[in-house]
Amino acid sequence: MYRNIVSAVCGILISMGSFAQDTGMNGILQQISQNNRQLKAYQSYMASQNLANKSENNLQDPEVSAFYLPFGEHQTGDYTEYQVSQQFEFPTVYGARSKRIEKQKELQELEYETLREEVLLNAKEQLLELQTLQKRKKLEEKRVEQAKQVYDQIQRLFDAEQIGILELNKAKVAWLQEQFELDQVNIRIRNTLLELQKLNGGNTIEAEEVQFFEDPELAEMQTLWEEKLSEDAEIQQLKARENLAQQQVKLEKNKILPDLSIGYNYQGVNSSNYSGFLGGLSIPLWNSKNKVKAAEANLEYNQANTGAETAELYTRFQEDYQQYQLLKRKYDQYLETFQDLNSEELLFKAYELGEFSFLDYYREVEFYRQAFNNMLEMEKELLQLKATLLKHQL
Repeated sequence: MYRNIVSAVCGILISMGSFAQDTGMNGILQQISQNNRQLKAYQSYMASQNLANKSENNLQDPEVSAFYLPFGEHQTGDYTEYQVSQQFEFPTVYGARSKRIEKQKELQELEYETLREEVLLNAKEQLLELQTLQKRKKLEEKRVEQAKQVYDQIQRLFDAEQIGILELNKAKVAWLQEQFELDQVNIRIRNTLLELQKLNGGNTIEAEEVQFFEDPELAEMQTLWEEKLSEDAEIQQLKARENLAQQQVKLEKNKILPDLSIGYNYQGVNSSNYSGFLGGLSIPLWNSKNKVKAAEANLEYNQANTGAETAELYTRFQEDYQQYQLLKRKYDQYLETFQDLNSEELLFKAYELGEFSFLDYYREVEFYRQAFNNMLEMEKELLQLKATLLKHQL
């Protein structure tokens, strides 16, 4: 039994690939990317924020004012005046703000991409969990069948009064335990599918068998890190925040320039009237005080934070990469050991021939079963760790 399963595992995991050839995996992740409610909600949020940011660069509303002064003592007719004016910031301010709005949009897109990668990484880990559980299910089904065979054999020996009731009860308990293990695996499979369904916006995931194919090894650590520097959305966000802060400094410097206003004015009394154009500018004494300094201080913070956060991410990346290499070496040793191992079948044959008591057989077979279960868990952990290292490729 183990020989066939290990052969299948070898075909799947010898190189621990990035799943680029796995259309089944990619297809499911594509579905989740389109249907995930959290991602859809963030897309709506991005659209609203982008419109709100653009509205900041609109001109102020034009102002219309009128005066009609009929009261008081005067020799002439009633006095009439009206005025239409438009106030606006210095023209370069609008250009600087427009560039800042573009930087804000770029940052939001990277924030969305980071969220998308996190959602898909979670989905990928769930799919890897499902794959491991499907393998466990096949194993447990065979183990239940084998435990039933042992129980039936002991039942016949008991009926023939060759063994006692204690031996029969032990065999029955072992059979019930294997059934319970199978039930537990089935529950975990259903729960994993429910989690995938939630990630897929409530739509059912059809993932009876998730297949994995052989593909190249992980790149060298430094090569992979340089790839992440240029492609990982979380890292790119740091530079985008720095660029946004830089553009805010430019905007605040432009806002020191005076606001302008132009308009039309009419004044009249009796047959005498005057009309013409008006213009004005503000005196920037108070409104812009310390705003440039504040923007520059924010830029300094973002520049320092980029270095600190990048260093923290690199440390975490190194730890994950080294853990992956260590785990892979250990996994390869397990895989090599189990490659030609057929211990359960040999133990069962030895038991059938009477070379082992039931208790000795059960103790030995449990040792190998637990070891193989551990190898499957190691396989899952290894694949999930690699998925984390290659998150930027999702």
